[in-house]
Amino acid sequence: MRRTPNTRLADLFRLTGWSKGELARLVNRQAAAQGHPQLATDTSRVRRWIDVGETPRDPVPEVLAALFTERLGRVVTIEDLGLRRPGDAGKRPSAYGLTWPPRRTAAVLTEFTGMDLMLNRRGMVGAGAALAAGSALSDALHDWAGPPAGPSHAAHPADPAGLDRYEAAPVGAEEIEALEHSVEVFRAWDAARGGGLQRKAVVGQLNEVGGMLAYRHPDALQRRLWGVAANLAVLAGWMSHDVGLEPTAQKYFVIAAHAAREGGDRPRAGEALSRAARQLVHLGRPDDALDLMQLARSGMGEEALPRTRAMLSTIEAWAQASLGHGQAVRRLLGEAEELFVSDRADVPPPSWMQLFDEADLHGMQALAYRTLAEHEPAAARRAERHARRALTLRDGARGRSRIFDQLTLASACFLAGDPDEADRSARLALAAIGENSSHRTWDRLREMYRLTGAYANHPPIQTLRTDIEQSLPTPHPA
Repeated sequence: MRRTPNTRLADLFRLTGWSKGELARLVNRQAAAQGHPQLATDTSRVRRWIDVGETPRDPVPEVLAALFTERLGRVVTIEDLGLRRPGDAGKRPSAYGLTWPPRRTAAVLTEFTGMDLMLNRRGMVGAGAALAAGSALSDALHDWAGPPAGPSHAAHPADPAGLDRYEAAPVGAEEIEALEHSVEVFRAWDAARGGGLQRKAVVGQLNEVGGMLAYRHPDALQRRLWGVAANLAVLAGWMSHDVGLEPTAQKYFVIAAHAAREGGDRPRAGEALSRAARQLVHLGRPDDALDLMQLARSGMGEEALPRTRAMLSTIEAWAQASLGHGQAVRRLLGEAEELFVSDRADVPPPSWMQLFDEADLHGMQALAYRTLAEHEPAAARRAERHARRALTLRDGARGRSRIFDQLTLASACFLAGDPDEADRSARLALAAIGENSSHRTWDRLREMYRLTGAYANHPPIQTLRTDIEQSLPTPHPA
């Protein structure tokens, strides 16, 4: 079979600034430190990896992933390097390393979290990577979104490559129940204080679960364990997004979708992808978000509860609002309200949906209308009404969401020509924002600050602008 260059490895290699000889020496040194002193990589072998797509033997792929991760200051996996693993002969990774054979999910999860923890310890950030486009995600996962493989699929053991068998251990129902409880604790902390303070703990717990998934468990336990993995991966992604580690967050959302599918939970997989769509809207890429929402909806099938589908409609409405598509926004938000009230609660919502309550419904409606008001000023009043309702209903433990509601209300009031009311809401947000580790709250504050420019000569707003300028942290360099 005629080989082709490994362009992904070549692109990352160019970013490192290494010569081929330097990389060969680093591989030999790292492999020896890991107990493989017999490895003898040279310049010509590195050239064959890059120029003709030759796949190195174990342990070289894992060694390369570790070296590139350390050099580039962001997580780089074997899939990111365009390399195959043992048993994957004839299969090339997808364009962005977003899909892998089902049996590989636990190994990918464990490898990625291990690299993330290594970077966390060394104080590095993932600013150098690029986000995949929503269309690329959709294309890569198109076949994956088909019918689930069934219960027997979830019971297959994970490929042990890349897993630490010393750390991994089989678990029983009590251990899984404790893991499920830990997810709830982490989720509550994230909602209250933002993702910055507990992200490392969530990633570490997810790494442990990846090891557990290396073992064959009874079907029911294996499905629950995959559910824990999916929930932790969504949290790791959301916390990463919350602190500005955007490519890392996107990879966790994709891992979460894979893990949910392994456990046969299609709605959970779709919700994980909807998180990636929300991330893309936040980053100013609504077209990409809409591509991803289409996949999230189709991947859920008919199993999703009305409340879950209502949540998806609000996310899609926010993306449409960013594009100024008012008719679509109103249709989707009306659909969300109808779905929400049609949920008779005869089927208990899954744990990951319990945070989407009536306050969240109004909060997302407020955000969509506030975004639309940049294109249709009349939408500002609707945003204001929904934001006030969200604040009335909002649980006091949801500190981050409350800040978002206050900033949405302040922005809506500025857009509606009511600077005095905007000032009151903005100051409530400003008083609480320092107690939260969410970088996204500061992003929203900057958006609101932009709107204050129209009232810069109004004395109370002059003072507010000064106070915001003094409070804003310096943005991290990209």
